[in-house]
Amino acid sequence: MAKNNKVALVLGGIKGIGRAIGLALVNEGVRVALTYYDWEESLEEMTQDFAATGKEHLIIKVNLRNTDEIDEMMATVIDRFGRLDILINNIERGGWPVVHGAYTRQQWDLEMETTLRAKKWVFDAALPWLKQSGDGCVINFSSIAGIVGRSGPASYVFNEGYSLANRGISLLTETWARLGAPEIRVNEIMLGFFETRHAENTRGWGLLTDAQKQALVEHTLLKRTGKIKDLVQMVFFILKDAPFMTGSVIRLDGGYCLGAETVAPMPEGVE
Repeated sequence: MAKNNKVALVLGGIKGIGRAIGLALVNEGVRVALTYYDWEESLEEMTQDFAATGKEHLIIKVNLRNTDEIDEMMATVIDRFGRLDILINNIERGGWPVVHGAYTRQQWDLEMETTLRAKKWVFDAALPWLKQSGDGCVINFSSIAGIVGRSGPASYVFNEGYSLANRGISLLTETWARLGAPEIRVNEIMLGFFETRHAENTRGWGLLTDAQKQALVEHTLLKRTGKIKDLVQMVFFILKDAPFMTGSVIRLDGGYCLGAETVAPMPEGVE
């Protein structure tokens, strides 16, 4: 990633994963625009964190569920920076049966609109500018909910609507890689249980029993949840070290999706 004059748009930058990626990019010399809508209680800390870098950035409040606001947001980014090279498609709204209980129509629509639909229209608005960059990069974020659904230890964490939306992201990743080539690379990071997403530093995690938490960890081959630094390292791998990779889905889950299966001892066989 030749960072000189690069511009990144990071969705959901107010806290957790989005804020960490935004700060890492800014500290690498990338000019960054970050969106937020809710979690206003975290805005002051976000503002202070980015101001402390002394680097150029832009914080935009936008409701990405209202698709009419997306073109205006993109115009604001281009008016400020004049270009766009990187899109971090991080916006989502999680399922959490232990939090929400049985689905209501409102919750279902909220998850679909946030996790799936908003990504689509942001990409469409960004596409001509990323093409113009000539070296554009899109990173979609999804969840292993798209693989495991509401099953096993994850049954308390992933609802089927959230799972459905995340499975759809992988189809978008493949289609967008075709649409973007050769000027844009589009890849996806599929997350397992991370400290600020479906693990320790979330409201839902606090509602799980100790046994339920332990079951999730035990189901993970590496026997821990993911850390923000694990994810940021993967982002920079895609940006800097994977110039020939596009249309790929990288599962960053510590082996959760493999964890339920054991390897039987090798039998002696027969002659």
